[in-house]
Amino acid sequence: METGWLPDRIAARGRLAGVSVPAPLGGELARYLKLLFWWNRRMNLTGLTDDDAGIDRLLVEPLVATRWLSAGPLRLVDIGSGGGSPAVPIRLMRPDVRLQMVESKSRKAAFLRETVRHLALTGATVEVRRFEELAAGLDEGDRADVVTVRAVRLDEAGFRALAGLLADGGRLFLFEGQGTGRDDGAAVGFEVEGTFPLVESLQSRLSIWRRGKYRAK
Repeated sequence: METGWLPDRIAARGRLAGVSVPAPLGGELARYLKLLFWWNRRMNLTGLTDDDAGIDRLLVEPLVATRWLSAGPLRLVDIGSGGGSPAVPIRLMRPDVRLQMVESKSRKAAFLRETVRHLALTGATVEVRRFEELAAGLDEGDRADVVTVRAVRLDEAGFRALAGLLADGGRLFLFEGQGTGRDDGAAVGFEVEGTFPLVESLQSRLSIWRRGKYRAK
């Protein structure tokens, strides 16, 4: 995969979504994509390619989502990180974010660790376990400001586990695509903050939920 044209292509796709991608950031995002697709030949990390739809899903959606991150340093936990999106693009856009990627499959976790090393992502770590297990062992002071989850349907047990990862008032970012289902009634302990468009051509959106006072079960 040649990457010489990618930074300009990424910047162009970003402009269509109203996101500015400076040249240094575009170069880092291109390096991430090159690494992702190289590893993808060895294992199944993504079914996407480097066409417009792939760039929009893997890179532009996360970049747009950073509009709703609060200013200043914060801790972000990404669930089921797999191929590294949305976590890695968010971290590249916001280097002040302390990132923890949670991935239960060891081979995918190996890719994520190589990504952290290859891109020199200081303050980024990889946790090889299920997020339910991670949530069960956290104290309040260790919980995140933001948790990101891409295109999954969460039941009540899933929402409760995610609540255990978040500090009081912490926010859950759900990346949702066309046809993504969501059971709002399962969001025990959360209040909906809003649903916002991400990439028009993908009909994707970001649903943000705020966690109330946490009660362990």
